[in-house]
Amino acid sequence: MVKDLLVILIASSLVNNVVLSQFLGLCPFLGVSKKTNTATGMGVAVIFVITLASAVAGAIYQYILVPLDITFLQTIVFILVIAALVQFVEMFLKKYMPSLYQSLGVYLPLITTNCAVLGVALTNVQKSYGIVTGIVNGFATAVGFTISIVILAGIREKMTYNDIPESFRGMPIVLVTAGLMAIAFCGFSGLL
Repeated sequence: MVKDLLVILIASSLVNNVVLSQFLGLCPFLGVSKKTNTATGMGVAVIFVITLASAVAGAIYQYILVPLDITFLQTIVFILVIAALVQFVEMFLKKYMPSLYQSLGVYLPLITTNCAVLGVALTNVQKSYGIVTGIVNGFATAVGFTISIVILAGIREKMTYNDIPESFRGMPIVLVTAGLMAIAFCGFSGLL
């Protein structure tokens, strides 16, 4: 059991990175990765939301949707759970961390529509993960998202001092960098 959870932890965070191999959650990945402190804040918020969403969605699926034979409602229910959790995070940050709340801007409510969050909940159901396994998968996926966004933010901060050709300035060089990161993360596939 512990070995299986460790494999899921490594696979979800590095090998099958949600951003760099599944291409989910690209909007906040590209939009919030200009500064490392903002990227870290977004990563922590995503870790909280995905981990809690995995727990709550798994429990609702296992104890409500399956017994009542209404599993066809899983996507709608998962979206509602995610939206409620994001509202909680938004209220918390607005009250206790206003500077982070301001720096995340429009990208914080976008966690609600972040396909990575919904993707994890649906993956947990598709792979028939139990609640504990689903939580580990959700946490590992969110950690992988955080690793990716913080690395990209660090690279983008360094790129501001580089002489980049005119046609590559802005988003083109960011997309090239993200592509190179995706290739680099393919090297982790040898771990499993």
